[in-house]
Amino acid sequence: MDGVQLLLIIGAGIAISAVAKKRNIEPGLIIVVLAAAASFLPGVPQLELKSELILAVVVPPLLYSATRGASFSAFGANLRAIVTLGVLLVLLTAGLLGLVASWLLPGMGAAAFVLGAVLAPPDTITTVSHGDEIGLPKRVTSILTGESLVNDATALTLFTIAIGAVNGEHTSWQHGGLELLRNSFVGIGIGGLLAVATLFIRKRLGNATLETTLVLLLPFTAYLVAEEAHASGILAVVMAAFFVSINLTLDPKHQYPGAYLTRLQEDAFWPVLDFLLETFVFAYIGLQLKFVLEDLAHESEPGLSRTLVAAGVLLAVAILFRLVAVYLLFGRWNLREWMVARRLARDAEFKAAWQKRMSRRRRRGGEPLAPPTQKETLLVGWIGMRGILTLAAAGSIPERVPGRNAILAIALFVTLGTLLVQGTTIGWLTRRLRFDLSGERAEEERLQEVGRQVVAEAAAEPAADVDGSFDAQRRALGLAVNEHRLTEEVARSMIEDLDLRQAARHTVHPSGGSQGQSIPG
Repeated sequence: MDGVQLLLIIGAGIAISAVAKKRNIEPGLIIVVLAAAASFLPGVPQLELKSELILAVVVPPLLYSATRGASFSAFGANLRAIVTLGVLLVLLTAGLLGLVASWLLPGMGAAAFVLGAVLAPPDTITTVSHGDEIGLPKRVTSILTGESLVNDATALTLFTIAIGAVNGEHTSWQHGGLELLRNSFVGIGIGGLLAVATLFIRKRLGNATLETTLVLLLPFTAYLVAEEAHASGILAVVMAAFFVSINLTLDPKHQYPGAYLTRLQEDAFWPVLDFLLETFVFAYIGLQLKFVLEDLAHESEPGLSRTLVAAGVLLAVAILFRLVAVYLLFGRWNLREWMVARRLARDAEFKAAWQKRMSRRRRRGGEPLAPPTQKETLLVGWIGMRGILTLAAAGSIPERVPGRNAILAIALFVTLGTLLVQGTTIGWLTRRLRFDLSGERAEEERLQEVGRQVVAEAAAEPAADVDGSFDAQRRALGLAVNEHRLTEEVARSMIEDLDLRQAARHTVHPSGGSQGQSIPG
C-alpha cells in the first residue's frame, strides 16, 4: 500500500462520513459497502499489508480510546452482566459458530474455530456513543459499554489461542483454557505496571504535547510488551486505559498544574485517531472483496458457493443465538433472585447474613442492582452488530492458515449483515419498547445540581490564584465521586467544562487581547 492509496482512502472516508452522519447512517457501513463495490472497478489494485500489523497498529489505540471514556463505577455495578456477556457469551458464541463452520466447511479443520473467535465479539461502542439520540436507558448503555471492552479482550485472546492450535502449539482444550487464564492475568499485570509508570512520568514532563505523546505510546507499548510475554495484549491495553484515565481525571493525588491542557488536547486528539483508523480498516477490508472472491472461485475447497452459503447460515446463527443466550443467561439471574427471595422469607439466619452482606456493599457504594428487565434484555440481545474488531482480526490472519480467504469473506458478509439487519433497526426497536426515562433524567438533573454545589463551595474557598481555584474545584469533584455523591460521568463532564473555562482565561486577556498563554505545543 502506498501513500497515495492511503490518502485516497482517508479523503473518501471523510466525504462519506460527512454525508452518512447528516442522514444518521452508520458511516462504517457505507464505507465498507462502497469500498467493496470499488474493488470491482477496473484497475483497482489489491492492497497489501502485513497481517500482524493490523492488530498491532489498529486495535490498541481504538480499544484504549473506548476504555478511557468508560465509567469504572458503572462497570463495577454491572460487573455480573458484563462478565456474563463479555466472557461467557463470547466463549459460547465462538464455540457454537466454530462448530457450525466446521460442519458447513469441513475442509477448514481447526481454522473453523479461528472463524468462531473472529465472529464472536459484537461491536457495541458505536451504538452506545449515540445512546442519548437513540433513547437507550443508562443501564443498557453501561452494560453494552462494559461488554464491548471485555468481549474484545476475550475474543482476541481466544483468537490467539485458536491460531496457535492451527499451528500445532496446543495439544488439548485444557491446555488452551489454562493458556487463556495465564494470558489474562499476565496481561492485566503488565497493563497495570505500565499505567503506574506512565502516571509517574507524565506529571514530570510539564508539557501538554509530550504528555499526550506519552499516552499515545501507552496502548502500543502495553500491547506489544504483553504479546512479547505471550500474554493478552488486549487486556493489557484495557487495564492501562482504565487505570490512567480514572487517576488522571478523578484522583486528587494525580492532579498537577497544567494537567487541564493535556486533557483538552487528548479529548480533541483521540476522536480524530479513532476516525482515521476505523475508516482505514473498513475501507481496507472492503477493498479486499473482489480479490478474496476470485481466490475462492479458483479454490476447490471450500469454494465460492459454499462459502457464501456458510456466511448466510453463520449470520443467522450469530443473531439468533445472541437473542436466545442473553434471554437465558439473564433469566438464570432472575431465577437466582427469586430463589434468594424465597430463602430470605423462611430462613432467619440466612436473612441476617444477607442483610449484613448488603450493608457492607452499600457502605462501599456498591448498591446491588436488580437483573435487567425484559425490555432491557431484549434490547441488549438485539444489539449485537459485528464491527471493527471482527474485520481487523480477520485481516490479521496469517496466509498459512487454511481457509483464510473464506474467513475473510464470511467476516465481511456477517459484519455487513448485522449492520444492515440490527444496526438499522435499533432506533425503531427502542422506540417500540417505550422506555420510561423520566426517572433517569430527574436523577441526572439532581446529580448535576449536586455537582454545581460542590464546585460553588470549592470556588468560594480562598486560593492563591485563579489556577489554584480551578484545581480545588476539580479536586472537590473527584472527592465527591470517591464519597459516592456524584457519578463519574457527571464529574467528568463538569471537569471538562472547568478545563475549557480555565483554558479560555489563559488564552484571552480580560481586556480582549491575547495573554500569550495558549495551549503549548
